[in-house]
Amino acid sequence: MNTEFDLKSLVRSNIWALEPYSCARDEFKGRAAHVFLDANESPYNAPFNRYPDPLQENLKAKLAPLKGVRPGQIFLGNGSDEAIDLVYRIFCRPAADNVVAISPTYGMYKVAADINDVEYRSVPLDDNFQLHADQLLAAVDRNTKAIFLCTPNNPTGNDLDHHEVMRIIEAFSGIVVVDEAYADFSDQEPFRLMVGRYPNLIVLNTFSKAWASASLRLGMAFASEEIIGLFNKVKYPYNINSLTQERALQSLDDMLKIEGWCRQIRRERSHILPALAELPITLKVYPTAANFVLVRVTDANRIYQYLVDRGIIVRNRNRVQLCQGCLRITVGTLQENNELLGALRQYK
Repeated sequence: MNTEFDLKSLVRSNIWALEPYSCARDEFKGRAAHVFLDANESPYNAPFNRYPDPLQENLKAKLAPLKGVRPGQIFLGNGSDEAIDLVYRIFCRPAADNVVAISPTYGMYKVAADINDVEYRSVPLDDNFQLHADQLLAAVDRNTKAIFLCTPNNPTGNDLDHHEVMRIIEAFSGIVVVDEAYADFSDQEPFRLMVGRYPNLIVLNTFSKAWASASLRLGMAFASEEIIGLFNKVKYPYNINSLTQERALQSLDDMLKIEGWCRQIRRERSHILPALAELPITLKVYPTAANFVLVRVTDANRIYQYLVDRGIIVRNRNRVQLCQGCLRITVGTLQENNELLGALRQYK
């Protein structure tokens, strides 16, 4: 455990002193009520006339045992992007502090840094898309408030070396954000199970990938109760609407179906990787622990446009650092994967 970690010293002073907005629903918590005349809501069109639970307590209570954490260690946001933005808003002083991240990785870390006027320091991965803790830690200075890591990484697909990630968590006295959006497709032990041991650790997850619910825009962050308290303090009062909460609760009742989807994606992944490797256009298929694969091809721009013309959309990563000449391909259904492979076999 990092003995030098001091949460208060990392938090912006105005955020630490912030008096959060008091939701009408918070003020009667724990008391029975049936007449609601407190929030200037319409009395008509129930249940949509009422504001949603601002802290999503029923959903967190049901989610916690599935994720191996306590309800108080969960933040739910409007996509994982809300949690990413809150890291900047809580910990980083604009035009003063900085964050460190690997490259290539998920683009929203830098977008959120630019929006919040925070310096973003990227450290390239090696030729195997692996990080080296010493290199990231060497980019840190006294104004570095957070390090962003994504494992399995996007767009590379590989798990980051567990030992190197642990070195960073234990050596860095600031916040370490580990994004596990694709962890359900990996065999690596999830870092979210460690938030009780490491007070500087924030782990992100999402309903968008394994849970097949991207349209809900529901992201998760797991951290100490002190950090989650800061997230709840700064977030907008009713950030998750009632329809999203209700649909997410229904998903939690059908975990066998969700687990089946994950198994099917893993099976399709194991079939599509060798098939892609056999194509004449393929120069390299990179190892993946996610629901997508990065493939280096002979002419990424031309092949991408060829697929678009046939109504097949993949992601062109040709302009991303270390991913020149690469396409990122999501694992789809058997029919979708066969259509993709069929088109690529006909490419000339």
